[in-house]
Amino acid sequence: MLKTKILIKTLLIILIFQSLVLNAIAFNTNDHRIAVLVNDQLITSYDVVQRMKLSVILSGIEITAENNNQIINSVVDELVKENLKNQKINEYDISVSEEEYLNQELRFYQNSQINKEDLIEIFELNDIKYSEFKKYLINDISWQKLISGMYYRLTSASEIEIEEIIMNNPNISKKTARDIIVQKQLDLKSNKMIRDLFNEATIEYK
Repeated sequence: MLKTKILIKTLLIILIFQSLVLNAIAFNTNDHRIAVLVNDQLITSYDVVQRMKLSVILSGIEITAENNNQIINSVVDELVKENLKNQKINEYDISVSEEEYLNQELRFYQNSQINKEDLIEIFELNDIKYSEFKKYLINDISWQKLISGMYYRLTSASEIEIEEIIMNNPNISKKTARDIIVQKQLDLKSNKMIRDLFNEATIEYK
């Protein structure tokens, strides 16, 4: 039943996407014109279309005439930031093992209402390669490894902070509470680095 609902929604995604998005930005799924230059690194119109379809499928957001342009702008912004992240990841020569990837993929499906086979089918209906999703997950792992490597030793969690987390969430352990605090600190470092990279970058929108 869940799979049927997902597939029906996917067909709607295809129809709405074709009628709104492709017309709005005036290119097709095989168009590789430059959309954005990020420090001389290319983001093409094809990249934008593929990521938009991927984001809509993963998030479950429905594309409408009202949110169409907002979603496009959000996807372009996401791709620019991802490009900047990748440049930093390459600078530090961060790599991801197959085991790390498979663990991340497993966590994704554990927190999702859809299994791998159904997602592959949905991707095929929308002309998305599963390798694009794999790259999406690997980029996230790589960035987290970079941020942890640079800043983890600078994080700390006081007993007061830990007790406050446990008070609001009585079922979690002290270790989990500490991990939550540390992750929040790493997220702040991550956001600051992204802002700095963005401000220092040469970005040209075509």
